[in-house]
Amino acid sequence: MNDLSHRRVLRIALPIVISNATVPILGAVDTGVVGQLGQAAPIGAVGLGAIILASLYWVFGFLRMGTSGLVAQAQGAGDLPEVAASLSRALLIAMAAGLGLIVLQLPLFSAAMRLAPASPEVEAMARDYLAIRIWGAPATIGLYALTGWLIALERTRGVLVLQLWMNGLNIGLDLWFVLGLGWGVEGVATATLIAEWSGLGLGLWLARSAFAGGYWRDAARVFHRARVALMARVNADIMLRSVLLQASFTTFLFLGAGQGDVTLAANQVLLQFLEITAYALDGFAFAAEALVGQAVGARARQGVRRAAALTSQWGAGGAVVLSLTFWIAGPAIIDLMSTAPEVRQTARAFLPWIAVAPLIGIASWMFDGIFIGATLTREMRNAMLASVAVYIAALMLLVPAFGNHGLWAALMVLNAVRGVTMAAYYPRAEAKGQT
Repeated sequence: MNDLSHRRVLRIALPIVISNATVPILGAVDTGVVGQLGQAAPIGAVGLGAIILASLYWVFGFLRMGTSGLVAQAQGAGDLPEVAASLSRALLIAMAAGLGLIVLQLPLFSAAMRLAPASPEVEAMARDYLAIRIWGAPATIGLYALTGWLIALERTRGVLVLQLWMNGLNIGLDLWFVLGLGWGVEGVATATLIAEWSGLGLGLWLARSAFAGGYWRDAARVFHRARVALMARVNADIMLRSVLLQASFTTFLFLGAGQGDVTLAANQVLLQFLEITAYALDGFAFAAEALVGQAVGARARQGVRRAAALTSQWGAGGAVVLSLTFWIAGPAIIDLMSTAPEVRQTARAFLPWIAVAPLIGIASWMFDGIFIGATLTREMRNAMLASVAVYIAALMLLVPAFGNHGLWAALMVLNAVRGVTMAAYYPRAEAKGQT
C-alpha cells in the first residue's frame, strides 16, 4: 500500500469511465436496427424485453459489489488462495441464479407482462425476444462476478476490453442478423445471447490467473463455512440496500407521473443527467473499492485513509466539472433529448436541481465505494434505511407544498442524508485497517 498515488487512481478509474461510455451506444444501435424494419412494434418489443431482463438481472447486482470488496481484502492480505476461491464462490452463485431464472422464466415473464401490459403484437414479439435472451442469464450474472473480481485486482483495462468486445460483437451481429438475414426481433436477441456467452468466455480468460493453481477447485476452501457465511451476509446487505435505493427512485417516478404528462416527460429527460453522472463517477468509486479493500486486507489504517482521500478528491473534482457542465450546457442537452417545446421549457425550470445534484450526491457515491471495499455493508444498509425514512418524510412535507420542485428537493435530501449518515460510520472503515 506504499504506492497509493493519483496516477494509480486514474489507472483504475479511467478504463471504467470509458467502458461506461460505450453502454448507451449498444441500446441506441439495438433500437436503430429494429427501427429499420419500418414498424413500431419491434422497437417496443425490444425495449420492453430489455427492461424486463434488466430488472431481473439487477437483483443480482450485489454479486459485482460483494465480490469486489471481499477479493480486494484477500488481495491486500496476500491471501492468493482466497482470491481464487472467492471467484469460484461467486461464479457458482451466478450459475445457480442464472439457471433459476431459466427454470422460472414462464411465471416471471407472465408477471412482468401483467405489470407492463402492451399490445398483443408487441407482447408476442417481446416473448420471442425473452425466450431467446433468457438463456444468457448464467453468462450475464457470471459477468457481474468476473467484473467485481477484476476491479478488486485493479485490472480495469480488462473490464474495458471485455465491454468493448461484447458491445462490438453485439453491434456487428445485430447488423448481420437483422438487416442482412432479416431475423427481426429474434436477430437482436440472438446477437445479444452470443455476445453474452462470448463475453463470459473472454472474462474467464482474463481471470485465468485464478485457475492457475488448484485453489479455485479446493472444495474445503470454496465451501468454508465462515467464508460462505461472510459472503452471504455481505451480499444480503448490499441487496437490501439496492432494493431500497431502487424503490426510492421508483417512488420518485410514480409521484412525478402525478404531476402531469409534461412534467413526467421533463423529469425523465433530467434523470438522464443523473445517469450520465453515475457513469462518469463510477470509475472513482470503483477505485475506492479496490484500494480501500486492499488496504483493509493489508491492515494498513493509513492506507485506508489515503485511498479514501485520493479517490474522493477525484470524485469531487468530477462532480464539480459535471455540475458546471450541466449549468452551462444543460439547456442544449435538453434540446437534444426532446423536441417538444413544453417539455423543454419544463425541464429547464427544474435544471438547477440537476446542476447541484453531483455536488450533493458525490459524498454518498464515494462512500458507497469506500464501504464496499471495507465490506461495511451492514453500515451501508443501515444508512440507507435511515435515509429512506427521512426521504419519505421529505416527500410528505415538500411535494404537497411545492409540487415537482418539492419532489426534486426530496431526492436531493435522500442523497445528502446518505452522505451524512455514512460519514458518521466512516471511522469504522479506518478501524478495519487497524494494524
